Amino acid sequence: MTESEARDMMLAALAEIAPEAEGVALEGDVALNEQLDLDSMDFLTLITALSERTGREIPELDYPKLGTLDDAVTYLTGAQGP
Repeated sequence: MTESEARDMMLAALAEIAPEAEGVALEGDVALNEQLDLDSMDFLTLITALSERTGREIPELDYPKLGTLDDAVTYLTGAQGP
């Protein structure tokens, strides 16, 4: 998966979970929960959506690696992923 594909996947998943995210210019290095006011259930829904879209399980220990848009892109492209 390329960085562009990973970013698009994240943004699409975020738009489903937090519709206010659609069209918003997210800062790559700022926590998603701060930018979008995601609660813990929203974050778990995001993890589930990403797991389904990628076809791979995201272990709970890796959740902190998905805290920002940039971190999530790095994780999904395999630099830190399983």
